[in-house]
Amino acid sequence: MQFPTRPPTSPCPMATTAATATATATALASPSTSTSSTPLLPRRGPLPPASTPARCRLLSTPPRWRARLDIARRVAVGSDVSSYPDVAAEEAAASRKVGKRVRVTAPVRVHHVAKAPGLDLRGMEGVVKQYIGVWKGKRVTANLPFKVEFELKLDGQDKPVRFIAHLREQEFEIVGDE
Repeated sequence: MQFPTRPPTSPCPMATTAATATATATALASPSTSTSSTPLLPRRGPLPPASTPARCRLLSTPPRWRARLDIARRVAVGSDVSSYPDVAAEEAAASRKVGKRVRVTAPVRVHHVAKAPGLDLRGMEGVVKQYIGVWKGKRVTANLPFKVEFELKLDGQDKPVRFIAHLREQEFEIVGDE
């Protein structure tokens, strides 16, 4: 089987000549071993000339999904949500809570503390270290946006175990300053 070749003077690098394409289609459509008179590929007439600008444009355009991804990338990178006043207000309200001493009011169980697995935080006090709901002036979808640092005193250890837990605003109350 021969593949169509492109002429060296063609303005479109993907285009083939009409004669080469028709000959290839005929060779594929009517194999010599077939006894049937019906061709395998339907003939739809001659192909348009290879130098047609519409054909070059058709061959050089990316697939639809690729175009959608390009648009999504441009929107994600170029969108400026920092100009929204509610983002600035949210960050200002949350920054007042950073550095405050808080008490956990909801039943929150954490499993990442190695020396106290399955620890219930209800009633424990800690310090709000960071608000991560806004990053570089843009809102991010943090489910648990407040990082709170706790100290846990265990029996038989001189130093308390420090760990950080992420909490929602509804899960704690402000007790005072640090």
